[in-house]
Amino acid sequence: MDNIAGRKSGLSIVTNVAVFIIVILWLIPTVGLFVSSFRDRDQISVSGWWEAPFSVELTYRTRADDTPTRDGDLYVAQGNIFETGEVQDQFTSGANSIAAFGLVGREPGAYAAGETVDNRDGGTVVVNADGSYVYTSPEPIDERGPRLYFLAESPPDFTMDNYAQVLTGLDEDERAQEIASGATFGDLLFEEAGIFRNFINTLTVTIPATIIPILIAAFAAYALAWMDFPGRGFLIACVVGLLVVPLQLALVPLLNLHNQIGIGQSFLGIWLAHTGFGLPLAIYLLRNYMVGLPRDIIESAKVDGATDFQIFTKIILPLSFPALASFAIFQFLWTWNDLLVAKVFLPSTGDAQVMTVKIADDLLGSRGGDWGILATAAFVSIAIPLIVFFSMQRYLVRGLLAGSVK
Repeated sequence: MDNIAGRKSGLSIVTNVAVFIIVILWLIPTVGLFVSSFRDRDQISVSGWWEAPFSVELTYRTRADDTPTRDGDLYVAQGNIFETGEVQDQFTSGANSIAAFGLVGREPGAYAAGETVDNRDGGTVVVNADGSYVYTSPEPIDERGPRLYFLAESPPDFTMDNYAQVLTGLDEDERAQEIASGATFGDLLFEEAGIFRNFINTLTVTIPATIIPILIAAFAAYALAWMDFPGRGFLIACVVGLLVVPLQLALVPLLNLHNQIGIGQSFLGIWLAHTGFGLPLAIYLLRNYMVGLPRDIIESAKVDGATDFQIFTKIILPLSFPALASFAIFQFLWTWNDLLVAKVFLPSTGDAQVMTVKIADDLLGSRGGDWGILATAAFVSIAIPLIVFFSMQRYLVRGLLAGSVK
C-alpha cells in the first residue's frame, strides 16, 4: 500500500524540510549584511543585526559646555547633556534617556543616573535620567567645560549615508563641501577613493569575460558533438583533462606570455585569461547538452539543404539556451568575485582596480573596524551576482543535468 501510484512518498517531506533549512542558512548572512549596510557604525559595534529594530545602549562622551555661573563659593555649570555641542546632533528625537554616567573613559557607566558623586575638582556632579546635569566646583570651571561620559538608550538609526560614503569615498561633511563648491553627486561618484569606479571596472571585466568564452565554446561544442573529423575523441579527452588543471599553475606562464605579446596587465589580458580558464568547463557542459538534442531534427535540416552554420544558429543555439545560461551564471559569478586573477592581470593602480581588490587592499586596511562601511561595500559587491543568479537560476539545474540522462 505504501507504493500506490499518486501517494506522496514520506521522503518528500524530508527533502522539503532539508531544502528549506538550506535556503534559510543561505539567506541569513545575506539578510544580515543587507540590514547592517544601513545601520550606524556605533550601533553595529554593540548589537547584532537582528536587534536593529530596537534601541541600543551606547557610550558617549561630551563636555558640559554650558556657561558656568557663581553660586556663593561654588562655580556651577548646569544644562542638558543631550544639548551639548559634541552630541546634540545624535539626539534629535527628544525621547532620550540616560542609564548611567561616569567621569573617566575607562568607567563611562560607573554611577547610576540621578546619583550625586564627588568630582575631581572638589565639588559634585549629578546627571539625571532626562539628561539634566549639575556640575559644581570650588575652582573656576574651564571654559571648554568638564569632560563627562554617559550611557544612553539610542533609537534605531538607519541611513543611506553608508552607501553614499562607499560609492564616493567621502563622508557627509566632505560631500557637503564638494557640492557647495559646485560639484554634483555624479561627479563625486568618480572620485578615486570611492568604490563606484571599481564597480564599473568590475562590469568592464566581467561582461566580456562571460560573453567571449560562451561564443567560442558554443562553436567548439557543436563541432565536437555533431561534426565528424579526425581526432575528435582526442580533443574531447583533452577538454576533460583541462578541467583538472589548477588555475594557479598557469598564472605566471600566462602573464609572461601576455607581457611578451604586449597585452601585459590590461583589460584585454584579463579577458583572455578568464576566457582560457573558463573554456574547458564551457565546452564540456555545452557539448554534453548538444549531444542530447534530437538527431532527427538535425538530419532533417541537412536533408533540406541547411549548412552547419545555419543548423548551429537556427536550431542548436535556441535549443541550447538552458546550458548557455547555466554556464553564464557560473562564469559571471566566478569572474565577478575573482581576486587572484584580477591582482595578477590588472595594474595595481586605482584606475583599473576591481571591487574585490579595492575591498581587500583599501577598505579592509583603512576601515578594518568600520563594520557599517565594510557591510555596505560587501553588499554592493554581491548585489549584481544576486540579480543574475535569481533571474537565471531556473536554467541552472537543466544545464547542469545536460547529458546525464537519456
